[in-house]
Amino acid sequence: MDSIVQFENVGLRYGTGPEALSDLSFTLFSGQFYFLTGPSGAGKSSLLKLLYLAQRPSRGMIRLFDSDLVTLSRDRLPGFRRRIGVVFQDFRLVPHLSAFDNIALPLRIAGMRDADLATPVREILDWVGLSARGDALPATLSGGEQQRVAIARAVITRPDILVADEPTGNVDPDMAVKLLRLFEALNRMGTTIIVATHDIHLMTRIKRGQMMRLEGGRLFDPTGALRYPPKPSDLRGWDGESR
Repeated sequence: MDSIVQFENVGLRYGTGPEALSDLSFTLFSGQFYFLTGPSGAGKSSLLKLLYLAQRPSRGMIRLFDSDLVTLSRDRLPGFRRRIGVVFQDFRLVPHLSAFDNIALPLRIAGMRDADLATPVREILDWVGLSARGDALPATLSGGEQQRVAIARAVITRPDILVADEPTGNVDPDMAVKLLRLFEALNRMGTTIIVATHDIHLMTRIKRGQMMRLEGGRLFDPTGALRYPPKPSDLRGWDGESR
């Protein structure tokens, strides 16, 4: 099992305040599904920022795709960011762009011609169940539809890693399950998934998921799988069930 992210004694401090994250050491493995949980203020959003390269650590070592991010030159960061999809709780859709154009945005930023992006965008709209809503502006979409557009935008470039911050926090329980099934389908295609959530019941829906729990900026690893990948035959999840 290949590692895709490695943290060693990582700490994060904002300004001169106390550390928001302390002594984080763990490994994430390619193609796995992880849930990040913990009480409010535990540091989940701070950890996600480190994972999607919006923040650099105050100390420690982070390796991503076999490269040391602490010493990585700034001109290489855009290429790394293109390999990471991000889904935010508040969607962050561009209000004056249609669902189609919001989803197409990462492809346009990467330099794809309009003539080439129509097919992949239409395919991803169909994948998230919004093939008839491509022309709709975000304000005319329901919360669940907006979140599906946000997911489609995050995965249109087929990222190696998908990071989702409370992606089901603004939708009803039925829609939350549907969104989680989209993540599960993407995971089956090989993408490593990290979902931050406080919903224990939601976590039980993905039987192969591993839990990362933060408390007070420190990581608790109930299975040990974040440090040493278990054998597939005896992999057990945070709830004790075989995966």
